[in-house]
Amino acid sequence: MTLTPLQQDFVLHFGEMGSRWGINRTVGQIYALLFLSEEPLNAEAITSALSISRSNTSMGLKELQSWNLVRLRHRPGDRRDYFTTPDDLWEIVRTLIAERRKREIDPTLTTLRELEMRGSTGDPYAEARIAELRELIEMMTQFHDEMNRLETERLVQLMTMGRKLGGLLEKTNKMKFWGTNDT
Repeated sequence: MTLTPLQQDFVLHFGEMGSRWGINRTVGQIYALLFLSEEPLNAEAITSALSISRSNTSMGLKELQSWNLVRLRHRPGDRRDYFTTPDDLWEIVRTLIAERRKREIDPTLTTLRELEMRGSTGDPYAEARIAELRELIEMMTQFHDEMNRLETERLVQLMTMGRKLGGLLEKTNKMKFWGTNDT
């Protein structure tokens, strides 16, 4: 499989971004390749397209599977495993957020709660900062839970309304400041 210049640029960029997102470059490249592929790819095709070792391909696919970002497919008469990404971009985003929450946010929230359970430690400033951070993270996770319950169509509508809502809040705050009740 030969990549087009467009595909190659996208794959290389995702590899570079992967390291900033907490995954290695090869995993980012594998994901980008699968994302752009019209058909599911097997490990040999991935290895060839990216000029990486078979072991790197296997390890990268396992990592992507652990993140629930790739789907395993089989073809009749072919014993090889084929991989693809979900077609729905919103499913990908929701999966990424859920996995990051599970791996990063939830353990932090658990630790903050455990620290608060210790009671008074003689360090009221640190105790207050920990409580403040826990409250913020809980508020954010509750917001995420509410947004996650929305159908994709409703979520898109809400997001496109964001700027309008911000402008409305700004206008409301200005009216309160000036003591007017006009809308």
